[in-house]
Amino acid sequence: MVRASFPDQSWLDDVGPIPGIDAVVWNLTDPPPTDDIEVVIPNYLGAARRIGAVANVPTVRFVQLLTAGYDGILEKLPEGVAVANAGHLHDDSTSEMALALTLAGLRGIPQFVRNQADGTWARPHDWPALADRRVLVLGYGSVGRAIVSRLLPFKAEVTAVASRARPGDDLVDRVHGTDELPTLLPLAQVVIVVVPLSDATRGLVGDDFLAALPDGALVVNVARGPVADTEAVLRQTDRLAFALDVTDPEPLPAEHPLWRAPNVLISPHVGGMSTAMRPRAIQLLREQLGRIGRGEEPSHLVRGEFKRGQFSAIN
Repeated sequence: MVRASFPDQSWLDDVGPIPGIDAVVWNLTDPPPTDDIEVVIPNYLGAARRIGAVANVPTVRFVQLLTAGYDGILEKLPEGVAVANAGHLHDDSTSEMALALTLAGLRGIPQFVRNQADGTWARPHDWPALADRRVLVLGYGSVGRAIVSRLLPFKAEVTAVASRARPGDDLVDRVHGTDELPTLLPLAQVVIVVVPLSDATRGLVGDDFLAALPDGALVVNVARGPVADTEAVLRQTDRLAFALDVTDPEPLPAEHPLWRAPNVLISPHVGGMSTAMRPRAIQLLREQLGRIGRGEEPSHLVRGEFKRGQFSAIN
């Protein structure tokens, strides 16, 4: 048996018994209920703030995140602890949010909300349609693919970009590399950013990136706040539109100028938070813990590797 901790009793109850797994509850704030925990599942929210507690339990071998991103996690864990992210867990929720922000930003929804508060019936206006719009999806992993799969039925012209160029798939003819951005950005009318936060992507959406976009382009960020340079964004709000599910800093202080900048729509980092999240998370945990209980390697590893017998037996 492998001892695994769940963030609260509701997660343990929903996942149910898994052969080979002895489950306990540990929220990473209180002391651990036992000193032989080997697998830790932190809560979805606030994992980075609490994950350092794992370093005090030397038996921990594996952390299963409920988030796709893992920035702020790895550096707080001992090097011998393997980590898996949530894989495809947030594909549906985050891609829906990306599409919602894109449509809202194009079709004037923020202005309509302001007009409703004022009781103003605006004059008719031809708002940009998603149909025929040239959309660049920056970050073609599982969430990026899910976004593209939703854009295509809207008849958008989609360009996919990843860290390196590679052949296309059933959705796109080709995946471009980020080195091609200087030639791709001037053609993009919408850019949807969904890259992970890393040294290579921090501040990627900066002055040069934004200056390359044509007037009136919409930038949608469902990645991480620091992927975009906030000061650079503020310098472009009179020329470009922005729909941001993430910001830097975050939470955004009430007095921050981004709240009042023109052509900016902000949602409070809720891209992954929908009713689609929990059932997919439960399925993921059943699959991952099932593999571990059978002595197999879990999937979605972002650090470390597994060998048979890595976990000790609990008597």
